[in-house]
Amino acid sequence: MIYVIATIATQPGRATELIARARHCIDATRLEDGCISYDYVQDTEKPDIVLLVERWTTREALAAHMLTPHLNVWREARKTLVRSTKVEIIHAAQVETL
Repeated sequence: MIYVIATIATQPGRATELIARARHCIDATRLEDGCISYDYVQDTEKPDIVLLVERWTTREALAAHMLTPHLNVWREARKTLVRSTKVEIIHAAQVETL
């Protein structure tokens, strides 16, 4: 399983708009082969921070996602809303569930 954690710093006061405008990309991504989950979450203590938490079956599924038209459209559309993005890819050999 592959986890992706993207920390998105939005322009001041634009986090809610970012999430709302991401809806098409979210819905399309959740239908992709290999997508287990794909969720945008606004930080409760830093309102201009949005976390994107993704789970994929394989690295290949994630690579295919990176080439999809809906993601390319979203990358372009979000440019005016985002100050910076940090993306971490975590390769999980074992996941313990409590």
